[in-house]
Amino acid sequence: MRAFLIVLDSVGIGEAPDAADYGDVGAHTLPNISTHVGGLTLPTLQSLGLGCIPGLLPGGIPIQGVPPTATPLADYAAMRELSTGKDTTTGHWEIAGLLLEKGFTVFPPTPPSFPPELIEAFECKTGRRCIGNRAANGTEIIAELGEQQMNEGHWIVYTSADSVFQIAAHESTIPLDELYAACEVARRLCDVFPVGRVIARPYVGTPGAFERTEKRRDYSLPPPEPTILDRLQEHGIETITIGKLDDIFAHRGISRSIHVENNPDAQDALLELAGTQPQGFVFANLIDFDMLFGHRRNPEGYAGALAATDAFLADFIPRLRVGDLLMITADHGNDPTFKGTDHTREYVPLLVHGGSATGKSLGIREGYYDIAQSLAGYFQIPAIPNGISFL
Repeated sequence: MRAFLIVLDSVGIGEAPDAADYGDVGAHTLPNISTHVGGLTLPTLQSLGLGCIPGLLPGGIPIQGVPPTATPLADYAAMRELSTGKDTTTGHWEIAGLLLEKGFTVFPPTPPSFPPELIEAFECKTGRRCIGNRAANGTEIIAELGEQQMNEGHWIVYTSADSVFQIAAHESTIPLDELYAACEVARRLCDVFPVGRVIARPYVGTPGAFERTEKRRDYSLPPPEPTILDRLQEHGIETITIGKLDDIFAHRGISRSIHVENNPDAQDALLELAGTQPQGFVFANLIDFDMLFGHRRNPEGYAGALAATDAFLADFIPRLRVGDLLMITADHGNDPTFKGTDHTREYVPLLVHGGSATGKSLGIREGYYDIAQSLAGYFQIPAIPNGISFL
């Protein structure tokens, strides 16, 4: 038995019922992008039923260029996140079966964002001072402070609307090993708050032309309970992650990790596994939608990444075997036409192809963890505490 779960990072489909609590009323990632670019062309996702999902939502907005199809090739649904937060870790943990009712600590946007005791301890243990210490777009704060960081050898530290402690350093000024070691220090210090992720943000280049590299690393708080990855592994089922998921799950419950930092490499790994992996669970994250286009408010680039992924799926799906299960979803929204540069609280799409799928509506799912419960049923292991299987 084989199951593939592909997370299109940040591909939301419409504001959630509690969007106002997050300042996200009006955020509709896919519909708003489609309007902005004059329509999307996604024939594979359309054939699976993507265009049917907005019709499930109260006040759902159609995706221009991706209308409903009368005979979808996948079961389709909209999923509502029930955990507190709209960050990567919260979304992926809920997909994997957890419910975070309290949520992680989010720091204030204005300086100083991080409390003095955290910064003082971090500076003492790493031997370098910190600059920045506010909520910021990563590329913008590096452009602003990068030259100072190179000249003085300090850390650039910053946060966002997510629960993150981000550390940026030029690779020629501070070696990668030292940056990663500093992130491990910060991870231990941040556990008491608790902070969802500490993120290493190395960059290269010269003033006016700095670029962040793909040597980013995420240091997540370990999940507080067993996830579907742990449970599958305990029952002898191989679990393989692609992308940054090894970091998101603190390397727990993972038999093998293929750590890549962009969509093309993740898609290549999926294509290879579709042909070679005999059985087990493959869990992939496609990060470019969020990292390159959502946070940078680039709807045209986002639309291009969607088209490229649609073409990938046209190649990938025929490689699936009879009985294979494919699920496509997202972890939160990140509407590039919306205000700010942060994630947006939205419903996410769900497409289920293979298995018992017949092209039917699965309605609105209350909790992303219905995916984990469905995986438990598919692999015939005991049910998990949260969720209702849609298989």
